[in-house]
Amino acid sequence: MIKTTGINHVALVCRDMKETAAFYTEVLNMPLFKTVELPGGGQHFFFDCGNGSSVAFFWWEDGPEAAPGIASVRSFPMDAKTAVGSMNHLAFDMPEAELESALERLQEAGVEHTHAVVNHDDSAAGMSRTLHPGVFVRSVYFTDPNGIMLEFAATTKKFGPSDVAHTPATAAMRKDA
Repeated sequence: MIKTTGINHVALVCRDMKETAAFYTEVLNMPLFKTVELPGGGQHFFFDCGNGSSVAFFWWEDGPEAAPGIASVRSFPMDAKTAVGSMNHLAFDMPEAELESALERLQEAGVEHTHAVVNHDDSAAGMSRTLHPGVFVRSVYFTDPNGIMLEFAATTKKFGPSDVAHTPATAAMRKDA
């Protein structure tokens, strides 16, 4: 039986390791704790994002260019769909009380972000302008220098059986299938 204890690290790709290291260490305050030089002209750096988890980046001299709208979000929330097998966004857990100060820090650092905390709920829109008992996650969305969509997320309730209420969709349900 497989038994995991959480996420060890998520490995992403950056266009410029120096710029990426500065963003994650200086803006997000995530210490760089391991660096690796890769054979053939590449690097692999690891940043501590708390509680034993990390976010890592690869950089290659000859890496392919970014593909927004395919491998990453083009813009949130207007065009947030990404291709099968891509990573849509990476969410860092954060206490709810820290979300407003995170918005201020992103603003001070000149980082493009949602200008208010997003309240996710089960309404048709999936979000609400106001905080109410049906809100289950509060979020701040922003992008890093590579165009990767990131999120600070605070879970606001305990989940139970009633929170699993939808039948999984199949590939046959896709409009292009």
